[in-house]
Amino acid sequence: MVMAIIGVVPILALSSTLLPLVKAYSFNIQSTPRQCQNLTVTITGDGGQAPYRLLIIPFGPSPLPNNTEVRRIQDIAFGAGQTTLSFQLRYPENSQFVAVVSDASGFGTGGTSVAATVLAADGAGSCFDASTNVSPDFVFSIEPPNQIVQCAATRIWWDNSTVQGVPSFLGIIPGGQSFSVPQGSLSNVPSQGTGFSWTPSVRAGTTLIIAGGDNRGAGSAGSSLNTVSAGINPNNDCLNGNSPSSTPGSPAGGSYPTNTSGAQVGGGGGGGSSNTGAIVGGVVGGVVALAALILALFFFRRRSQNKKSTKERPVDLLQDDDDTGHRGELPQYYQPEPYMMPEPSARVSTDAGSIAAQTDDRGRPLSGVTSTSRSGTPDLLGFGAIGGAATSTSGSSSGRKSGMPRPLRAVNIVQHEDAGPSDAPKADEDEPETIELPPAYTNIRSETPTRPA
Repeated sequence: MVMAIIGVVPILALSSTLLPLVKAYSFNIQSTPRQCQNLTVTITGDGGQAPYRLLIIPFGPSPLPNNTEVRRIQDIAFGAGQTTLSFQLRYPENSQFVAVVSDASGFGTGGTSVAATVLAADGAGSCFDASTNVSPDFVFSIEPPNQIVQCAATRIWWDNSTVQGVPSFLGIIPGGQSFSVPQGSLSNVPSQGTGFSWTPSVRAGTTLIIAGGDNRGAGSAGSSLNTVSAGINPNNDCLNGNSPSSTPGSPAGGSYPTNTSGAQVGGGGGGGSSNTGAIVGGVVGGVVALAALILALFFFRRRSQNKKSTKERPVDLLQDDDDTGHRGELPQYYQPEPYMMPEPSARVSTDAGSIAAQTDDRGRPLSGVTSTSRSGTPDLLGFGAIGGAATSTSGSSSGRKSGMPRPLRAVNIVQHEDAGPSDAPKADEDEPETIELPPAYTNIRSETPTRPA
């Protein structure tokens, strides 16, 4: 247990130093988005760095007749030191938009909302011309045309004569992680214009909005709505744990309507808070997993030591005593006893009255059987005396008691002799036929059962 505590303390100390460094901030859409009415956005949390900016990007087709597009990308800065922003939303009802909040540390650090729906205005009035399409300050193109392929080289290009300064491009993932598109070295292609090559490390199936801008503001070049595809030959080489994607859980922006019926999405943290939850969960989970691993190793090692300390002792079913002081000696039933030929004075009997060799009808010797008697096997401490009592060992240090003389028992000694080679058959004599007969069982007499009186 001490090992586990020692191993966990440094990790807890490390996690306590990391957590204060991760300060999240997000934003909430305080008012319901309505056509031509003010929309209020508030910064939540203290992890952001002023000044803050809000980017409103049109999403989906225009709901106006003839698909007239009146929505512009709005890039609005918060006031100095302010965390609340209120502005007029010049979008028609039933249209949708995505909101992204940034601070001084980078684009999209405050999170990205899902597509919010604009509801009808409370009163009459209009803030846009429903018969005139708006146009961006300059346009950009994507090669291959109008498609983003996962981990495939993509060229973004524009007419350099229509831009002011150096264009920049943003990647917006509704409800996910927005980012600045890394810009490589610029090149001029006669049939395309000025541009750069970019390999999107975005997973296939992700909804991605590419917005372009220059010195006139983010989004001054309009936007392009795409769904990232896997391509003919899917390639995952550019993907890693930091690849931007849609974030599971509640998107940024708080609660706001996402369809024309006014149904709202539950809001909460933005990109920063989502990262904080993942970091905190990862740190806590790692600490718990490491503590469990250390405890498991500790108990496993302790159990192994206990097994080593416990010596195995064989169980002897034939040993009838527990003399632990003489473990180096053989058990009494395992003492070796050599075979000893009987003395001339021993009582010996043969099957035919003698041990003389017997022969068959062809003169071949048969096996002889000899019977003799000697003491039982084995003695307690020594060898039994043939035809006499067992003796005890006087100088033994075992301290065991000598046994009583064992009774003599008959021992049959069978001596086999080689019958020699068989006689060769005569030349004019056929080999005799062998006929095997079953036993007659004539020695078994049936007993007549006695009837009860």
